Amino acid sequence: VGDVLAGVVAETEQIAREAVALIEVEYEILTPVTDPFAALSAESPKIHESGNLLSNTEIERGDSKKAEKESTFVTKGTYKTQRIEHAFLEIECCLAKPLDGGVEVFSQSQGVYEDRNSISKILGLPSEKVVVVLMPNGGGFGGKEDISVQGHAALYSHLLQVPVRVALTRPESLCMHPKRHPMIMEMSLGCDENGKLTFVEADIIGDTGAYASVGMKVLERAAGHATSAYSIPIVKLRSRSVYTNNIPCGAMRGFGVNQINFAIESCIDELCVQGGFDRWQIRYDNALQPGDRTSTGQKITSGIGIQKTLIAVKEQFQNAKFAGIACGMKNTGIGNGVQDGSKVKVVIDSPTEITIHHGWTEMGQGVFTMAVQFLCEATGVNPNFISVKVDTSKDAPCGMTTASRGTSLIGNSVLDAGKKLKADLETHSLQELVGREYVGEWVCDWTTAIEADADEPQTHYSYSYATQVVTLDDSGKVENVFAAHDAGRIVNPILFEGQLEGSVHMGLGYALSEKFDMEEGRPVHTKLGKLGMIRAAATPNIVVIGIEEPDEFGPCGAKGVGEIGLVPTASAVANAFFQFNGERQYELPLKQVK
Repeated sequence: VGDVLAGVVAETEQIAREAVALIEVEYEILTPVTDPFAALSAESPKIHESGNLLSNTEIERGDSKKAEKESTFVTKGTYKTQRIEHAFLEIECCLAKPLDGGVEVFSQSQGVYEDRNSISKILGLPSEKVVVVLMPNGGGFGGKEDISVQGHAALYSHLLQVPVRVALTRPESLCMHPKRHPMIMEMSLGCDENGKLTFVEADIIGDTGAYASVGMKVLERAAGHATSAYSIPIVKLRSRSVYTNNIPCGAMRGFGVNQINFAIESCIDELCVQGGFDRWQIRYDNALQPGDRTSTGQKITSGIGIQKTLIAVKEQFQNAKFAGIACGMKNTGIGNGVQDGSKVKVVIDSPTEITIHHGWTEMGQGVFTMAVQFLCEATGVNPNFISVKVDTSKDAPCGMTTASRGTSLIGNSVLDAGKKLKADLETHSLQELVGREYVGEWVCDWTTAIEADADEPQTHYSYSYATQVVTLDDSGKVENVFAAHDAGRIVNPILFEGQLEGSVHMGLGYALSEKFDMEEGRPVHTKLGKLGMIRAAATPNIVVIGIEEPDEFGPCGAKGVGEIGLVPTASAVANAFFQFNGERQYELPLKQVK
């Protein structure tokens, strides 16, 4: 599903689509492999020559069997999450045209430099012959990381030496770009008589579909966040990404952490039932402290705002008749041994015109605004003088706009360039600096891979923290969501609040209604209205509470908030539903309680 077998270029879209409809394709119909457990069996057909197991991440610290025997209370359960669609408003579209023996591509993807690399390989051209210009897009959420129409438009344009535009319809878009991974998670969690967590054990299976995308990293991230924002001394984790013939799954806001959060937060509430513990207090008592370790063994030494977020919602939680609570933790940056870096160029074009050249994608989250704010913070220049452009010919690479890394990386690199500009402004006017270029760069190259044998693992350079409380009315419907989020430093309060309101809305859909159903490897629906997104008018009251616990590596102390916003939402809803009727639900989307 979603593979492009042929293309037609015509003077109008209508002619092209009529011509495509005339193409006849002969298929050999095989029985699809749609169950990830069946795909792992020795009898299953191989979807790829290497087999059906894309990746296997294992983490073990301490003796989990011994810890389980010594625990006073233990809960076990199998938790399931569903495949869902990103539902960005702007459908994929790309324009390409010939340029000096190469191509110029106008792209709305989440990584123009990654586009350049892929297109240069497709066309067999040196990268300098491929220029990719960003067209700020109408939403991405991870769904525009994988290359799609950019490669087709560039190929057709290069072969025909004419401008070519490729634009998908909504059904085509739904079939082509990857979705959120459905996961099945067997989890055991224990605590002592005082409610202190003792061990966690989990076996995670993720259906990555027919192609890899970033499935390996998504399942790796699920394992890396299996202890959430808590100190759990003993861990035993296995997380596998499995090929099937289903639609591919890849990056989506939260990147595997939302799924595992549903399991761990449900288990914590189950321990509270067994031991009679207070649901707020058990989370506060087990929250990470300086010197505690994550599931990967990384020692967290600073910037830990989880307890502050818990305190911020304590009153709302305790005063509600039916309330669910959940905490969350989400990395900033790619990490896991992969270098994170960002380069910017600040060019003085005239006494009243300054251009910031960078490689980040603006898709509604405000990364362009962040760039302007940080330059003003560093230099004091008039913001009305500043414009932002993204064009690969300017050589300001940064990788994908993903992993909540935009604010931290562009902030640090702009501050670096701004420091140099400010030094010159002390002795020169902008008029005298016209034509000068200031390069700023920030690189994190000290993280370690999960499989590395490191004495002191450094999985990520930064983490964000959150606590959310969901309250229900007397009929069992969600009435309020209180979202307390540690952003390190809130650089732009309006963007901060907007990001989190949108995140919570997305998290509520994940909890209550969204599902991308498939039968025999094909989507059941290819209309957006059939996928269960919550309408704007049905959104409950959302109260955003900002917490600032500065990050040592963040620009002005800032952390990413793009993904953490919906990590604990579904978990809080599930826990609220349990309080309403006493029934634990183990699968998303949840059934509405009555």
